[in-house]
Amino acid sequence: AAESIATDASVVDLLIAMCNSAATSNRAQLILDPYPSIVDPSNSQRFAMDPAKKDFDQVKKIMKSIISGREELVRGRCSYSSLKEVLDNHNRLAFPLMQWIVATNRAYIVLIPEDRQLKSMNTKYQFLLISSPPSKEAAFQRAKAKDGSTFAFHGSSIENWHSIMRKGLINASGTKFQLHGAAHGSGIYLSPRSGTSFGYTNRCYGQTISKQEGGDTLAGKLNLTCIALCEVVTSKDLRKSGDIWVCPQSDHVVTRFFFVYDQVGHQTTDLNTQEKDFKKEITYAIQLAQKLKKN
Repeated sequence: AAESIATDASVVDLLIAMCNSAATSNRAQLILDPYPSIVDPSNSQRFAMDPAKKDFDQVKKIMKSIISGREELVRGRCSYSSLKEVLDNHNRLAFPLMQWIVATNRAYIVLIPEDRQLKSMNTKYQFLLISSPPSKEAAFQRAKAKDGSTFAFHGSSIENWHSIMRKGLINASGTKFQLHGAAHGSGIYLSPRSGTSFGYTNRCYGQTISKQEGGDTLAGKLNLTCIALCEVVTSKDLRKSGDIWVCPQSDHVVTRFFFVYDQVGHQTTDLNTQEKDFKKEITYAIQLAQKLKKN
């Protein structure tokens, strides 16, 4: 089990950061969804963490233990083979919860090698992200074959991605999950401009990230900023109001790349997916990513 957890540490740390952000949010009741379901290690007949009896203080406490263990790993104080023992010493539910976080992720996500990354995005944390299940991807491809597609950014606070990674992007307009207004109508909000989408991540374009605290891994950092690059079907249903695009059909939007920012003082250039040079860079990255997925 420890070896499976060791696979692609950056992805594991990102999933932990997403879960931790959801658990510590004042919206945890809504966005820590799904809530962990963990069988008691000492009694298989009962749940130590039960969705029917949610205890968010318990989740936050255990998440701190997981992050502490991951920090010890990065600092060379333990090895992957001893990680379970280290986490058990912190909290007996730490390793089972970490396993649950990894096992319940439904998205295909892998760190992109540096030589295949989109240089314009200006971050070393770049992931190939396919969050849609095969049935939705198939529906997307059918719609794309009919109406064509283009690329656009989707910005959302990292606390929301715990659920998105397990359920995919959804149209939250008019539901209890809606966080921002829906001035341009119901649908999934996108933008061809990264600066516009950053405004939905709790970080605005050109704004420096506040000083990071909490450790050396993605799992332990606070205030991570993330943005997805999506492919969207260009059907007549796609509504464009300047730099705000709204797609009312969730099957017409799929994630392709995911970018995470954590550096102090880090800034990102405002990019436009419709500009020739950046569009060319995206197309090339897609081609490389397809080879990466096959491997």
